[in-house]
Amino acid sequence: MKAKRLLLRLFDFVAPARRLQVVSGDSLPPRLPLRALVLARDGDEDWCVGMRCPCGCGRKIELLLIKEAAPRWDLLLDEEGRPSLTPSVWLRDGCQSHFWVRHGRVHWCP
Repeated sequence: MKAKRLLLRLFDFVAPARRLQVVSGDSLPPRLPLRALVLARDGDEDWCVGMRCPCGCGRKIELLLIKEAAPRWDLLLDEEGRPSLTPSVWLRDGCQSHFWVRHGRVHWCP
């Protein structure tokens, strides 16, 4: 398992940065792309952002962006359109991945 994570981290380092795809509506599609983040936007309101877990376990991660949610995340795009998320993403069960998304790249927490 550790070797698989190490290879995925190396691949993530050399692969192009993740991009943001926008879908209409207040929910994510049933299937998420391998490396992109997907933003669910209903009208002018951003509801959530989703991605597949970068550890390779295949888990669908959904992070709420609406002000009323707890916990909630903020999504920022840099000048090149690369997404960043705050705070970090920490999965408390399953693979227990803990990482930041900064400028379209995953930065693993120790």
